[in-house]
Amino acid sequence: MTAAVAVDLGKTGCRAVLWDGAGPASDVHEVPGAPGLATDDGVTTARAAVLAAVRPLLAREPSVRPSAVCVGAAGAAAAPDAARALAGLLLDDLSAEEVAVTSDAVTAHAGALGGRTGVVLAIGTGSVAIGIGDDGTFARVDGWGPWLGDEGSGAWIGAAGLRAALRAHDGRGPDTALLAAATERFGDPDRLPLALGRDGNPARTAASFAPDVARTAAAGDPTASAIVRDAATALGEAVLATARRIGGDGLDVAVTGGLTGLGEPLLGPLRSTLAGFPRPLRPHPPLGDPLDGARLLALDARRPHEPHVVRVRRTAPFPPVPTPPVSPPAVA
Repeated sequence: MTAAVAVDLGKTGCRAVLWDGAGPASDVHEVPGAPGLATDDGVTTARAAVLAAVRPLLAREPSVRPSAVCVGAAGAAAAPDAARALAGLLLDDLSAEEVAVTSDAVTAHAGALGGRTGVVLAIGTGSVAIGIGDDGTFARVDGWGPWLGDEGSGAWIGAAGLRAALRAHDGRGPDTALLAAATERFGDPDRLPLALGRDGNPARTAASFAPDVARTAAAGDPTASAIVRDAATALGEAVLATARRIGGDGLDVAVTGGLTGLGEPLLGPLRSTLAGFPRPLRPHPPLGDPLDGARLLALDARRPHEPHVVRVRRTAPFPPVPTPPVSPPAVA
């Protein structure tokens, strides 16, 4: 039996599903993510995360061989050579016929809009807006990583909250409940820089504080509220810039990613920013998630996303599986 494997590889988590074509996808298996393909050892860490997520799924279905695999990986857009290297390694690792690697923002776009055109804002540890126009125009806005961009992302919100907490701790800034929230999550503020880098992924650690910032904002803290409003404005500006670049009227817009779980403190101001666009935008809930998009792109290379997908196909057939000799029946 053949199957498709879909993987959503982010900086915080790596999720995978196995689909055999006969019904709904199997349960999602999730493991920790990787810092990104564009980082040092990006291919090595991404490969390890994908295999950790996928191999348990295949072990549960030993008769299934994945004919197609698609990985939406953070950092793939900035590192196409690394994306191709990862695809080649996974081709053999997973005994697949074909492996596709693309940006996790591209799989998020495909999943959220069902493979159709429009604008998708993907917000998690990082943030990026992807637009595909009716004439095939492609636009990518932000997604520059935690040090140069990803404005409004989970890492951005978390880091802003931690900076505000340390300013209050030093007496350089206003009192804020963010200091107590940071102390509860990370311990002694004087050791916060060490805590931020303790797992080797500071962006992911900073993003873990974003829900605390949102809760503090919802409780009325003015410093936290300003951070969340600024994040919503930055995210809205990314969507509007994307819409301007791909053109067209009546664009579909979907917002996807784990940061949507922050709810109205973030999404309300974001909707207000989008409402000011001179051309109509049609916001709607995403039709699917990045795993749905990865599965769609694994099985269909005719979508408008294809110029941004690296595909590696097997050129030699698998060796035949040896058939054990059949012993003659014993003679009584």
